[in-house]
Amino acid sequence: MHVAVIIPARYASTRLPGKPLLRETGKYLIQHVYERAAESRVAEDVIVATDDERIFDAVRGFGGRAVMTRADHPSGTDRIAEVAAHLPAEVIVNLQGDEPQIEPATLDLLAGLMADGTSDMATLAVPIADRETYRNPNIVKVVCDDRGRALYFSRSPIPMLRDGEPDFSARPAQFLQHLGLYAYRREFLLRIASRPTHPLEQIEKLEQLRVLGTGGTIRVGLVAAAHRGVDTPDDYAEFVRAYRAGGTRRAA
Repeated sequence: MHVAVIIPARYASTRLPGKPLLRETGKYLIQHVYERAAESRVAEDVIVATDDERIFDAVRGFGGRAVMTRADHPSGTDRIAEVAAHLPAEVIVNLQGDEPQIEPATLDLLAGLMADGTSDMATLAVPIADRETYRNPNIVKVVCDDRGRALYFSRSPIPMLRDGEPDFSARPAQFLQHLGLYAYRREFLLRIASRPTHPLEQIEKLEQLRVLGTGGTIRVGLVAAAHRGVDTPDDYAEFVRAYRAGGTRRAA
């Protein structure tokens, strides 16, 4: 498969304005993400999709590839679809621009889920280990069928245990946290991006419900641990500390 990794990046952020261009490590945050993606064994193209000239210039400055997109896209999916429309890739991986600690092997695993040609999309999940995560509405949960395909995503605790307490140690895991990484078949990405939002998507504020709500299929792969993104100033400070201490690979 020809796989392209597209990294949507916006300058505006409610909790951390200018996030892609933070540079306390000596590298832009978007550069850390780009370089991790470039280490993937399967990615033939890595592209930053942005509507901001500052981000575009920064990416070009460190030798990366960037594409300017329209500024009116309602979501990252729509932004990467604009770029994907001009690429020959069969599979498009959507990697958020605030994931500087993503493992290249995780991207390889995600793209590999598309190899059998039976699913429109693929994503990843990790077993939930505690009640706090299970109940947290800011953490998205996913329920799968016996073939590893997503049945539903929700901010609510799913599956909801009617009696007793959930057993987070059971294997196979019954309670899964969704990780916001996606791989799409290019043709499907272009098709789903052209459709209006689905009522379920509007209710839960989850883009992937547009796919399930219109009959699409999403294969879910399991990983042992969640990668940590940068959403707040504290998250970035923790990343910088880890980087300076050598806890994050200097190649990133």
